[in-house]
Amino acid sequence: MKKKIIWFIIFTLLVIILIIASIFINKKGIEYIQGSQNISNVETTINEKEENSMDVKKVNDETFEQEVLKSNIPVLVDFYADWCGPCKMLSPTVDEVAQENDDIKVVKVNVDESQSTAIKYQVMSIPTLVVIKNGNEVNRSVGVIDKEEVLNMIK
Repeated sequence: MKKKIIWFIIFTLLVIILIIASIFINKKGIEYIQGSQNISNVETTINEKEENSMDVKKVNDETFEQEVLKSNIPVLVDFYADWCGPCKMLSPTVDEVAQENDDIKVVKVNVDESQSTAIKYQVMSIPTLVVIKNGNEVNRSVGVIDKEEVLNMIK
């Protein structure tokens, strides 16, 4: 009889532990989902800022030649993707450079939408910044860099 009581107590404790664990896991899941929604809101805000930037122009496979290769001034090309975290980190720096420097043109190329251009310029990792003068690539940087490094690329 004592064995049955001990087993009943052990079984009851296990059930209680499982209930507590499921409540804890459920709570963490809800927090994770809410955090993901907050991240989505931040990403949407960042994407809207990128699209609304007056000094940075989005180009694609069709407009790249006219906007970049035929430009009379140096062009800083930001190869990026919407899903890329480091690209989002670099974007404000690129925007600042565009706003503060009238002697260069700054464009963004979404590698998912303009794959031909990304392949042509051998973009293997993003973000990639490329400086083009007179239709020729003169400098390149891969990864997140600070504003001073971006400006040094252009010079």
